[in-house]
Amino acid sequence: MTLDAIRITTLTPAGGAHDWRWTLVHDLPQHLLIWTTRGQGRLLLNGTRRGVGAHNAIFVPAGELFALELSRQSIGLMATIPVGTEVRLPQTPRQLRLRESGPITELTGFLDAAAREATAKRSLTQDALDGYMALVSVWLRRQMAEDDHLPQKQNAGARLSARYCARIARDYANGMSSGEHADALGVTGTHLARACKTATGHTAAELLSQRILHAARAALEDTDVPMQDIARHLGFGSAAYFTRYIQTQTGKTPSQLRKAANPRAI
Repeated sequence: MTLDAIRITTLTPAGGAHDWRWTLVHDLPQHLLIWTTRGQGRLLLNGTRRGVGAHNAIFVPAGELFALELSRQSIGLMATIPVGTEVRLPQTPRQLRLRESGPITELTGFLDAAAREATAKRSLTQDALDGYMALVSVWLRRQMAEDDHLPQKQNAGARLSARYCARIARDYANGMSSGEHADALGVTGTHLARACKTATGHTAAELLSQRILHAARAALEDTDVPMQDIARHLGFGSAAYFTRYIQTQTGKTPSQLRKAANPRAI
């Protein structure tokens, strides 16, 4: 099986019509490293919302629910790494706030060099990117082992929120309500809603709705899959219910979203 290519892209604050791709909670089929060099914002990761500033390294494993909001002054780099790569990556999500100039210079150098390689259009580019990502992985694992970067202990509410986020990343399309997910987690819907609200700023129902909306918009705007098939895949009982849901959430019908993303779409 051929793996997708490692990609290095410039980080800019999502804006305009496309900010939903970052601000709605979602997960990705590949690993993601975000390196912010300027700006600030908010990150939802591992069931908790926290601030983001300059010189933050954020590692999001494939399948991990997250959302990111950045100020318009924010800049940085992103690396997407396919699942199955031989590069030894961390297994857990982490946000590292760097203060020492040495590690900051080191990671910036690796990613800047990788970005230049990615745009140079030379032979063996992917081999070179594999090498740079191996260096980045060593850097990440070294920093994660530092006492200053050990993860803070989560309270019971945050742990429940993290379990719920992991669950909806996997099962958001099965048609279950947040209350039914709460039952599966062994807690009441009220308790789950309160825990998620405290940890993330969103209720359990809002998190689930965001994940469904992200999947719906991606399917509508990035593919030509028939709308009734999208509705069925996401657990909606009918295309009409799906249309009402999209219109309530976005102010536009599914057809209007698809048309705006691709003017030639019917």
